[in-house]
Amino acid sequence: MDDNLKITCYGEVLWDVFPTGEKIGGAPLNVAIRLQSMGVNTGMISCVGNDVRGQKITDYLRGLKLNTSCLEIHPDFPTGIVQVTLDKTGSATYDIKYPVAWDKISLTPNMVQAVESSDAFIYGSLVCRDPQSKYTLFELIPKSSFKVLDVNLRQGYYSQDLLLELIQSADFIKFNDDELFEIAQMMGSTFNSLEQNLEYIKSKVGASSICVTKGRHGALLVHNDKYYYNSGYKITVKDTVGAGDSFLATLLVKLLRNEDTQRALDFACGIGAMVAAESGANPVFEQSQIDEFINGRPLK
Repeated sequence: MDDNLKITCYGEVLWDVFPTGEKIGGAPLNVAIRLQSMGVNTGMISCVGNDVRGQKITDYLRGLKLNTSCLEIHPDFPTGIVQVTLDKTGSATYDIKYPVAWDKISLTPNMVQAVESSDAFIYGSLVCRDPQSKYTLFELIPKSSFKVLDVNLRQGYYSQDLLLELIQSADFIKFNDDELFEIAQMMGSTFNSLEQNLEYIKSKVGASSICVTKGRHGALLVHNDKYYYNSGYKITVKDTVGAGDSFLATLLVKLLRNEDTQRALDFACGIGAMVAAESGANPVFEQSQIDEFINGRPLK
């Protein structure tokens, strides 16, 4: 195991506002928090407002020993919030407020150094909704030795040109199944099956790994030209917020540590399921809980 693994995440940090209260969130931040919990030296590049919410996020991340040296404080824009609505199955829809501090990430030499010295650089498509943060991201992407794209199609905050540019430059891509079909169609696919569309995208890009999450039905991974499947874990969903983020963090760490690919996918699906069975994006688990869940409950 490589305990010196270093990963930098880029993008939105915010508060998810549920009917029952507020929880810290944002897809890349959820990934970063899960990475840090797995013993990875993790840094977060983003921006919060000069306000109470921003200070609470900063204090929380420092408490986790997560590197906040590239977490800017914006004097004019507030810390981001998202209104989260859950349906009866626990699936979430999001009203993402704009403009907020994470839309205004300004490039610094410290950010460049952080990305250059990392084993992986993780970012999503949502952060490109504002020209400022998009510019900074596109300056940082070429500095990375291993680029991880978490596709995140939200509220129409994306364009075909943007998505295709991000996808073409990534080494590792994560979609959910709806995103896979939408983007494959954008790229000219006429196929209907998930596997055919995944293969179609794979033929058009240079990524060595592409993963598709399928909600309660698990996930599909193509890694170094081999296909791996997990059919999901049976749980009672509280909410789906952050489940895919913890899945991505777990899978990526296992792969970067050269662990068995099938076991890595199974473990990542298990962590994602455990998150969906709890409230909020970042529940804390003891290793014994994880082991019991993944080893003690059969796949569906």
